[in-house]
Amino acid sequence: MANGSNNDLAGAINGLVDTVAKLGQQQIEVLNSGLKTVSEMVGPLGKTMTDMMGNMANTLNQVLQNVSNTLGGSK
Repeated sequence: MANGSNNDLAGAINGLVDTVAKLGQQQIEVLNSGLKTVSEMVGPLGKTMTDMMGNMANTLNQVLQNVSNTLGGSK
């Protein structure tokens, strides 16, 4: 009877260790997936930010030219 209890305990411990190992592996897979997603987003976001900054600079330049033309035309 003690041998049966030992087998049950060993089976329970093995099951627990397997479960913990699977949970750890799943956590690593989730982390890797998240890192992959972030790295795939960085490129397009960088391009969008660069385009937006260029558009803002062009708009500011046009505003300054219009102000300069208005001030120069009023002389």
